Amino acid sequence: MNRQNGAQRPYDIVLFGATGFVGALTAEYLAAQAPDSCRWALAGRSPAKLAELRDRLTAIDPRCADLPLLHADADDPDALRELAESAHVVASTVGPYVWYGEKLVAACAEAGTDYTDLTGEAEFVDRMYLEHDARARETGARLVHACGFDSVPHDLGVYFTVQQLPQDVPLTIDGFVRSNAVFSGGTFASALTAMGRGPQMLRA
Repeated sequence: MNRQNGAQRPYDIVLFGATGFVGALTAEYLAAQAPDSCRWALAGRSPAKLAELRDRLTAIDPRCADLPLLHADADDPDALRELAESAHVVASTVGPYVWYGEKLVAACAEAGTDYTDLTGEAEFVDRMYLEHDARARETGARLVHACGFDSVPHDLGVYFTVQQLPQDVPLTIDGFVRSNAVFSGGTFASALTAMGRGPQMLRA
């Protein structure tokens, strides 16, 4: 059971790492698609870059001119605790997650705040489960990783496909993925980090 205090939390969604490549794309999506009732905010370590992003979003939707900006660094537990306690959901686009992600996961687990990210780093996912799942279950926080390319065309694509097929019939699914996308700087850094941490990944 989630123990969040309803309307006492000022934000439905806080987007952490909003000024990065994927963060800005996510912010643009929210500016265009979030319902009028959604209370959301941008968070990151650079107030100046957050303000610049807000100006760009205002061109998409003039209401974004009043979008709250939250200053928080991935290495500042106090700021991350305050951020987690202010939101129902925190969406993080800050990677490599093995370097910059754990303190935010810990803050969300402690605050009973739902957390989502787009990591593809297996070591990070395993470690967060080992170190924070028990507390998250106590507070009702839901910690959901790999919500980007690692899951959208794969898990959700399979789920959608199975829904279109007859029920109660044995199924075997083979998946094939082709992409012409290029790596963002953050994804490239995460991949290099993961390749250099084989022993740590095996330990996790």
